Amino acid sequence: MKKILFSLAVLASFSGFAQDNVYPAPAAKGVVLLKGGTVHVGNGQVIENATVKINNGKIEQVGQNISATGDAKVIDVTGKHIYPGLILPATQLGLQEIGSGVRGSNDFFEIGDNNASVRAIAAYNADSKVTNTLRSNGILLANVVPQGQVVGGISSVVQLDAWNYEDAAYAIDNGMQFYMPSLLARPGGGRFAAFFAQMGGAPTDPVKQALETIEKVKQFFRDAKAWNAEPVHAEKNLKYEAVKPLFEKKQKLYVHASQVNQMLVAIDFVKEFGFDVVLVGASEAYRIADLLKQNNISVILSQMHNLPTSDDDAVDQPYAAPAVLQKAGVLFCINDDDPQNRGRNLPFNAGTAAAYGMSKEEALTAITLNAAKVLGIENRTGSIEAGKDANIVVSDGDILDMRSSKISHAFIQGRQLVLDDKHKQLFERYKHKYGIK
Repeated sequence: MKKILFSLAVLASFSGFAQDNVYPAPAAKGVVLLKGGTVHVGNGQVIENATVKINNGKIEQVGQNISATGDAKVIDVTGKHIYPGLILPATQLGLQEIGSGVRGSNDFFEIGDNNASVRAIAAYNADSKVTNTLRSNGILLANVVPQGQVVGGISSVVQLDAWNYEDAAYAIDNGMQFYMPSLLARPGGGRFAAFFAQMGGAPTDPVKQALETIEKVKQFFRDAKAWNAEPVHAEKNLKYEAVKPLFEKKQKLYVHASQVNQMLVAIDFVKEFGFDVVLVGASEAYRIADLLKQNNISVILSQMHNLPTSDDDAVDQPYAAPAVLQKAGVLFCINDDDPQNRGRNLPFNAGTAAAYGMSKEEALTAITLNAAKVLGIENRTGSIEAGKDANIVVSDGDILDMRSSKISHAFIQGRQLVLDDKHKQLFERYKHKYGIK
């Protein structure tokens, strides 16, 4: 009987803390002190035995010898590490739940070559079960990106503690996505060459087609610039209106490209239109790092745990690429776009970069302050500095090390989060099933 009662109590505890019952935290009020930890500011500075003072959701003070006053809530984090909330700079989080096999859970892609007016934020699902697994690894903000054939649409930055997409919106409509076609010719005409030959037709030239597509995109921007310069219009053009912020420097153009020749074309967009361009993917960016620096192009460096792009590259080249960009002075951040990880291994990607030529604090900056700069939100977040939102995580150990990273506390705009998620629930469930203690 005791065993039955114990089992019922355990099941009741699971249901009481099920992920569906992990509510967004209420607005932050009053003063909270995180006391005694090692503060990693996010800009390279480290403060030992420090205190972070949060007042109504904002960071008010950071440093040593900060004492509690009045009815301040004091959280003792002695021996732990305090970090800025990590930022995932390019993801389909909230737009894709289970993957391409379950179409009903996917809302990240629209048909057609030009979907400039598509807004990712309108499709964002704040109830995604993936979200809480990211928070458990210290990721508190994410740039939600629509996919597409060529012009994919508009991305927005969300905070990962919200009832709905309106609550989640942190920096709305901050970037236009351009998926540049490949500029590499396939040897032998590609896999359809034999088919074309049998049918009596000639295979198409993929590079020629790609250049024609790029020219169409350029012409679209030229037409949009002229249209937006007109004071009055007979009718609306949603696509032209959608790219107006690009010309006003209120929005960035995110160019998804990995090949050097693609990135050289991206530089043309800077020169012709004056856009603020960010390269996404950019596996070969290390080859032209100095050129990217000269043209003030920043980089979202995608999946590092991958094979080298070129057969002639060193096997560890993807791991060392961040250090090359760092040395050249290119503004860059690190991403995790592995569909299996869904972004949660972001801190460990940065940890790999720290083992291949970067310092630990430089690698941390690549997923905090640098990411905020790339996304245009550095005035609000990305570092633990007075005046910024209290987007903060506390880890028992080094957040970049898979062995010691264990998030004990997390705050978004000063709201303390419940760090439960589906993975933890399943872990506890099967520990109970097999009597593991």
